[in-house]
Formats: sequence, structure tokens, C-alpha cells
Amino acid sequence: MRNILTVFILTFIIIIITALSCTSSPSESEVVRPRYLFPGDYMADPAAHVFNGRLYIYPSHDRVSSAGSGGMDGGAYDMIDYHVFSLDDIFYGDVTDHGVVLSLRDIPWARSQLWDNDVACKDDIYYMYFPAKDHNGIFRIGAAIASRPEGPFIPQPEPIPGSYSIDPCVFEDDGNYYMYFGGIWGGQLQQYNGNTYAGTSNRPNNSGRAISPRVAKLSGDMLRFAEEPRELLITDRNGNPLMSADNSRRFFEASWMHKYNGVYYFSYSTGDTHYLCYATGDNPYGPFIYQGIILTPVIGWTTHHSIVEFKEKWYLFYHDARPSGGTDHLRSMKVTELTHLPDGSIQRINGMR
Repeated sequence: MRNILTVFILTFIIIIITALSCTSSPSESEVVRPRYLFPGDYMADPAAHVFNGRLYIYPSHDRVSSAGSGGMDGGAYDMIDYHVFSLDDIFYGDVTDHGVVLSLRDIPWARSQLWDNDVACKDDIYYMYFPAKDHNGIFRIGAAIASRPEGPFIPQPEPIPGSYSIDPCVFEDDGNYYMYFGGIWGGQLQQYNGNTYAGTSNRPNNSGRAISPRVAKLSGDMLRFAEEPRELLITDRNGNPLMSADNSRRFFEASWMHKYNGVYYFSYSTGDTHYLCYATGDNPYGPFIYQGIILTPVIGWTTHHSIVEFKEKWYLFYHDARPSGGTDHLRSMKVTELTHLPDGSIQRINGMR
């Protein structure tokens, strides 16, 4: 009788332990597996921010279009609206689609191509910054305003004076807001001499110094530049500017800035070599010293990202074209964990995962 009771008790304990293990939290190896965030539609260039304790994502919205090809002008990337998404658990939470929050038809000065956008908050007002081609086919950067992070956003009637090119990223530091922007080839940055429009070349000269992204402090009302945009210099470890021919390290597009342990991390895409890279500096204007690769090439031509801390962990938001079978202009946003190593470097992530 005693043996039967012992067997019964042991069996009961095993059942309880098994049940608990099945309902426990996922293992670390499962947690770090990248997650596609919205399989139901094509969203790219995700800019992630934490507002009011919740994570919001501001992507561009890819679509099938006959407007252009996949050439250097980026005509196939013919986006016409923006959605906002939010969630409170990165890997396992429901992703809420807040719907269309800004449409091309509502922007008086814009003709086409709502590419990557970003959002900043000041005094409980939310500002969306976005590029679009004006009625002359020139990229400018516009602003739209909302009272909530999920929008809707109401566009200003004119683009930001003195703005040009693409991929705005707005970074707040000690109460000041800085816009980083620019992109070569279809982003038109090679068409500017300083801040002056100088031509219609689709491709920069492959000799000399690499074209630099731009940075400008925003005005108090967040709707203008408080200063002339200046070049953001990226150098090698010896202080030499990166060269245009160094296309595995030089800037192409997709500016992003984050700060970790007092160090400024400027990250960007190399475009035709398909890396996400980063450089570090000691102030928002630079110069920035090239440090290495964050993300190796993904499926699809473009690579574009954001980096954010949420609930004491860091994450990389990005996209690839795997769900569309590799169609470059039909991309899907995803997320994975990002690790800062003890020496301040960023652990490289495999883009094919």
C-alpha cells in the first residue's frame, strides 16, 4: 500500500512539473528570434518610439504600383499613405493597426512617394516628418501634427523651408531636437552643393569624399530648421573621411540616432552593399567614427531601421522582402533584439535569420 501511495505521489508531482514547464515563459533562444510584425500587408522603414509606456511604429506603406521601375530613381517605391502600429509586448503581444493616419491626397505641396517618416513628441504634441516629391519632382520634407501618438496627423500646407532629400530622423537630446536626413541616388542628395540644388544627376561621382548626411537643429515650434543644415562627417579610426568608393562603409540613406551610456550612435544603410552600419561620436553633430556593421544584408535590395530601448531591452526594427518572395519594393517590417557589448560595440546581427 505504501509503495502504491509513493508511486501515486511521484506521478502527481511529475504531472504538475510538466504542466508548469509547458506554461512557463519562452526560452531566451526563442525570445531573440526575429518577428514579422504585420504579415497582413507590406510595411517598411519602421521608425519605433516609446510614448506613454507603449511602443509605436511608424513605417512606410509599400504597394504594387505601375508608377516606375526599380531603377536609381526609386520609382517603384510609390507609397501614398502612412499607418501607425502599436504594441506592448515586442515578441508576443498583439500588434494594433491604427489605420491610415496621413495620405498623399491631403498634402497640398506633395505629388508622389511618401517614403520613410519619423515622429517626435514635444509638450504632448506629436510631429510626423516625412519626405515626398513636390510638383517639380524634387524631394522635400514635410511636417504633420497630431494630439495623439496614433494620429491622425494633419499636414502643414508647405514643406519645411530649406528642406530637401529623404529619410528624416528626429532625435531629442537635453531638450533640443535634431533632424538627420539625406539619401543618395533616388534620394537626390548628390544633386546638392551644400544646401543648394545644383543639378539632376541620378548617381554621385564615385571619386573623392563620400557624400555626407545632413543634420539641423529644429526650431522651438518643431516646424522649421533653427539653423542651416550642416554635413555630418563620418571618418575612419584615423580621422580620415570615408570615401565615395568605399561603398561597404559610406553613407547611402536611412539615418538613425540613439544614445547609449553617454555615447551617440549614428546608424545608416550603405545602400548598394546592403549593410546597416554605425559610427559613434561625443555630440549630436559629430564627427562620427565608423565602428562596424549592425545588420548583414537581408533578402531584398533596401535595408532600413530604427533602434529603441523598451522595458530595459534594446531592439532593432527593420524590414526584408522574404514574405513577398524577394520583390524589392514589397517589404515586411520585423524586429529582433539588439545587444550593446561591454566595450560599447554593437553585436552583429545576421540579416538572413
